Amino acid sequence: MSRRKAPPPRQSVTVEIAGERHVLRSDMPPEYTRAVAQHVDDTLRALPSFPTLEPVRAAILASLSITDELFRARQEVDRLRAEIEQKTADLAAILEEAQTPG
Repeated sequence: MSRRKAPPPRQSVTVEIAGERHVLRSDMPPEYTRAVAQHVDDTLRALPSFPTLEPVRAAILASLSITDELFRARQEVDRLRAEIEQKTADLAAILEEAQTPG
């Protein structure tokens, strides 16, 4: 019989986003949950017309901004992986050439 490792306990964390308090439950460390909430709050407050936007519209615009960040980060990770793979292949070829008796 295999035993599964118990998931970490979910913790309640109180955060403030756009001036409203929210109690979030997460299995991540509280510091991480607070940092995520802070990023959402910062993104909302950075919207040019944040104070006058309807809350739903502000949330949608902030979501689009954060999703754009995510997509750009994924593209950069993919680019870096491809660069690493190419450099690894180049180094392998150089090593192979250096080991070939000539």
